[in-house]
Amino acid sequence: MSNYTTNELMAVTASRLLKDGQNIVVGLGLPQVATLLAKNSHAPNLNIIYEIGVVNPESVDTGVGIADPRLWYRSDYFTSFVGSLGSILHRGLVDVGFLGGLQIDKYGNINSTGVYEHNRFRHINGSGGAADIASYSKNIFAIAKHQNRKIVELVDFITTVGYLKGCNTREEAGLQKCNDIKIITNLCVMNFNNENKEVQIESIHPGVTKEQVIENTGFDIRSSQDLKETELPNDNEIYLLRNVIDPKKLYI
Repeated sequence: MSNYTTNELMAVTASRLLKDGQNIVVGLGLPQVATLLAKNSHAPNLNIIYEIGVVNPESVDTGVGIADPRLWYRSDYFTSFVGSLGSILHRGLVDVGFLGGLQIDKYGNINSTGVYEHNRFRHINGSGGAADIASYSKNIFAIAKHQNRKIVELVDFITTVGYLKGCNTREEAGLQKCNDIKIITNLCVMNFNNENKEVQIESIHPGVTKEQVIENTGFDIRSSQDLKETELPNDNEIYLLRNVIDPKKLYI
């Protein structure tokens, strides 16, 4: 077994959640790396969709943003935001919306707009297409750093809706049902219970303790009944990450 970095473990863990033949709208960074790893290993028929309107590119260089033309090389299809978000996402054809975020709360809501600091709201960025992606995707995956200021009880601003306030509040607000939300962090993988749609620990990464996860979470988090240890990356996955997908180590 090869040595691996935390980012490599996160990318591998996320990639294994993706299934062959799925349509994935993916954000840049580790979500992109994880999706490319899945396509180059167990899911060759997976369809990668960038919100800018690029579908199934075969880029040689790692791009630094979705508007980087290097990411568009040999795409199966090139359209626009309207084409990807309107003609694909809004028609219910996206299996997984794969996102990042500044804050994620216990109901899976994501904040990428801004945070309260010293009694002032500091604007950061915004949702881009993430609000639409989370509202219309059948499943939502998110990658985040596990800190108690990032994994919080309630986000400072709901940029992107998860399960809203838990239970059936997402559907009651008029949004499409989300089958599953997974959050992959540098400490663990989290999912949501079926009763009230609150987050819980699904697996803990090797070398990490349950106490570390609890200490770095901004609320009292529970564990699933079948809590397990995250599976290690294998040699092939590490080889693909380092030599095919991100050889310049821009993200891993």
